[in-house]
Amino acid sequence: MPTPPPADVIEPHLHANEIQTRDEFDRQLATGRLSGFTVQGLRLDLAPAPDLTGVEVTGTLFVGCRFASRDVGADLVRRGANVVPPFSGLPYPTQPTHLYAPEELAAGFTEGGFAGMYDTRVYEHYRAHGGALPDVKEALGQRLHDHGVDNALADATRAWLAGHGPQSVVGIMGGHAVRRGSPAYRMAAVLGWELARADRLVVTGGGPGVMEAANLGAYLADRPAADLTAAIDLLATAPDFTDHKRYTAVALTVRQRYACLPRQRSDGTDDASWARAGGLAIPTWLYGHEPANLFAGRIAKYFSNAIREDTILRLARGGIVFAPGRAGTVQEVFQAATKTYYGTDGASGAYVFLDRDYWTRELPVEALLRPLLAASPFGDLSSTIHLTDDVREAVHLLTA
Repeated sequence: MPTPPPADVIEPHLHANEIQTRDEFDRQLATGRLSGFTVQGLRLDLAPAPDLTGVEVTGTLFVGCRFASRDVGADLVRRGANVVPPFSGLPYPTQPTHLYAPEELAAGFTEGGFAGMYDTRVYEHYRAHGGALPDVKEALGQRLHDHGVDNALADATRAWLAGHGPQSVVGIMGGHAVRRGSPAYRMAAVLGWELARADRLVVTGGGPGVMEAANLGAYLADRPAADLTAAIDLLATAPDFTDHKRYTAVALTVRQRYACLPRQRSDGTDDASWARAGGLAIPTWLYGHEPANLFAGRIAKYFSNAIREDTILRLARGGIVFAPGRAGTVQEVFQAATKTYYGTDGASGAYVFLDRDYWTRELPVEALLRPLLAASPFGDLSSTIHLTDDVREAVHLLTA
């Protein structure tokens, strides 16, 4: 029988020798020593460009950094540094230093429509270079990008977890094809709104449908319920995500009308206020044919779908809500159940299935899941399973 990996294998680590902001870099540079540090994704070509000639750099790793000239990078290598420069010809950073904001994914829409968006351009590049089976250069670029997202996600969630604990993170899963304005969409939006108001970090897979609705609710958490209803009514004028341009345009209109921006610290990094400005979305360019979910406060977008799926479930220690969905949602149910069964990521919160009839008759997942979790090596965990038709009952189960 498999056993869970040791905690130190799966827990995010603090790497004190990583430098990810220009302020951190300048402070360390002032000591005259960068040896042993990893410098990630910095624009060291921008004024004032640092003078690195007298700095100790033996064993320093520069990943995805830009220098004032090629000679600077060559000199660093001669003096014992390792330099992995940004890959040319890629529309995405090979070592992102922060999670995406919705505005970054939507950049270019005003000028070029859906095809001109950053998100779409990256997806088209991804398709043109092999998709899920890329060539070597593309594979290396994608792996470096996703590692940067891993790092940025750990940094972004650290403040929230320190203040609220891992049981405060709740996942919301469900069908991507749910139309805006439908009863299922409204239910998911109210769920996200209620959870964010109860100081829960809402995490979704970053797609349309139930996922967009949940992030929308979290985005409007500091506004009255009437604003949430009005926002959904406006979104319902472009209900189908396959109508990419209209779907995206209306989302941007709602964002503009109900502007909600996370605060930033003086060093340019975010505090945890983005949790109540949309929560977290973790999508993938594997599903880049679907328009970006623009209501999450922060977006950890990966190329690797496998990493993305595991990351969502690893974070959601405060429980998971499963709204009606098809094969993808059912896969997530049992992937989550595997983690709970073996205690892979520690204690799990409630499994809340919205729409009792759907999960007991149409797709009778509960009938398989309950005896499985009852047989966990950590004891009978079947009591974590709940079925309800009431959003407020679901919120109570996740916040009591």
